Amino acid sequence: MLQPCARSRARRVFAAASLLALSAPPAFGAAERPVVERAAVERTAVERTAVELPRVRSVPGGVAIIDLDGSPLPPQVTLDGVPVLVVGGDGGWRAVVGIRLDTDAGTRELVVRREGGDEVRRTFVVAPARYAEQRLKVAPGQVELSAEDLARYEREREHLAVVAATRSDLLPGTLRMLQPTAGRRSSSFGLRRVFNGQARNPHSGMDIAAPTGAPVVAAAAGRVIDSGDYFFNGGTVWLDHGSGLLTMYCHLSAIDVKPGDRVAAGQRIGAVGASGRVTGPHLHWSVSLNRALVDPALFLDGEAAGRRQAVDSSR
Repeated sequence: MLQPCARSRARRVFAAASLLALSAPPAFGAAERPVVERAAVERTAVERTAVELPRVRSVPGGVAIIDLDGSPLPPQVTLDGVPVLVVGGDGGWRAVVGIRLDTDAGTRELVVRREGGDEVRRTFVVAPARYAEQRLKVAPGQVELSAEDLARYEREREHLAVVAATRSDLLPGTLRMLQPTAGRRSSSFGLRRVFNGQARNPHSGMDIAAPTGAPVVAAAAGRVIDSGDYFFNGGTVWLDHGSGLLTMYCHLSAIDVKPGDRVAAGQRIGAVGASGRVTGPHLHWSVSLNRALVDPALFLDGEAAGRRQAVDSSR
């Protein structure tokens, strides 16, 4: 049995479960990836303007799009020291910014470095939002971690921090995605979750209820950067879509790809399961943009505003 201090630590660890690895502060130490080299991001205006954008929702867990000045080459943009995706062309560039769920409402500032070294600031406003609450019961052993499970989690946490920091010089072909499996949404992004009466961090992805064995496909074209079996996430696949855009697929019963594989949008990567910390078979799907877990619904085509779980508190 865990001693009191260890028990308290186990509770804290559960609150920062590996599904929330991407919500960690941007400083990952040795896992930190350098800003993409200038030569690697020189793209033609045609390539840049071809990118379809997600819907804008400038709230915690949402996406902001900020207009930048036109220039022959894309500027380098950062938020809190983390590189931000830039799309557009000579007629004008846009920063596509993921907003962390723990961001306070108010004004945020981008640092924009143009060719030649001059630096300017661009601000945008994050509106307040509120999310619903969900109460769940799970096995006590997955709330109060044993010493063995705690050690496993710590090992996985270090590895996931490296994966979460991935930033390649690829440019996403689109910022609109496919729903990775058919089914109803059993739990939406941002839900304030209470496990066995204990409050936890908000839900960091979209849960889609589907039977075990149902196919899971890549939401967009990309490269497999990690796959494996994790304590909280179960069978998991991570895809890199380029320039800080990642997707994660969890609780899989089968994994059909391996790190290094390149996949097309709609290509099967695994099957729905009930591995890891779950109450039944489903797919947990997360989207990360500049290391911020954001609402996957903003990247799906045909989403009605009325289906959003979160509501701006100003309404």
